Amino acid sequence: MTASAFRALHHDRPAGDPLVLPGPWDAASARAFVDAGFPALAVPSAGVAASLGYEDGATPADEMFAAIARITRAVAVPVSADIEDGYGLAPGELVARLLDAGAVGCNLEDSSGGVLQDARRHADRLAEVRAAAGGRLFVNARVDTFLHGAGDPAEAVARARLYVAAGADCIYPIAAPATALAAVRAGVEGPVNALATPDGPAVAECGRLGATRVTFGPALQRRATAAAREIAGRLRG
Repeated sequence: MTASAFRALHHDRPAGDPLVLPGPWDAASARAFVDAGFPALAVPSAGVAASLGYEDGATPADEMFAAIARITRAVAVPVSADIEDGYGLAPGELVARLLDAGAVGCNLEDSSGGVLQDARRHADRLAEVRAAAGGRLFVNARVDTFLHGAGDPAEAVARARLYVAAGADCIYPIAAPATALAAVRAGVEGPVNALATPDGPAVAECGRLGATRVTFGPALQRRATAAAREIAGRLRG
């Protein structure tokens, strides 16, 4: 599948009908989501990290790209991948590794090591990634002000506008509460990604607030692990 096919899924959507992208952590979970009828997938780095025995943010780049490749080989739908802050790779190398792994999109976050980065410098990096990728990658620019900043919606909107101007296809204000998500939606042109969590907006509410697409981070992998623990407990009696 191509980035253009993935990009098309984000546009001309009815109001309140976001694109729902489950987050597989391995080939088996990817196939399960596709078999359920989902048209595309969004690989969460934290879910992959847990499946490989790493803490979130500690997966070596080689292992992350290998995991993405195993997922893309297993399914015939577009796959986007969370690649954290890009692992320190130069834009050209980062794009090449994503394409080699079969991804058609990526998340790039504007924090590193839990610290927000300079927004203009990050916008420049996004522009370099877009230039290296051409139209071959859908770039989802993660805005981390609600994770590692003061949680100011105005700052999130300002960052988001810089990233859209730099060529980002979508803005992802991760962990934004409902009121802040609505503010970002009102202040930004183009697609907006919302995170659905047990403690935040659910999928339907994300749609009502104007989200173009909804992802789940590592929540689905954690639910699967919890189910495995429950089974293990029953087996132990």
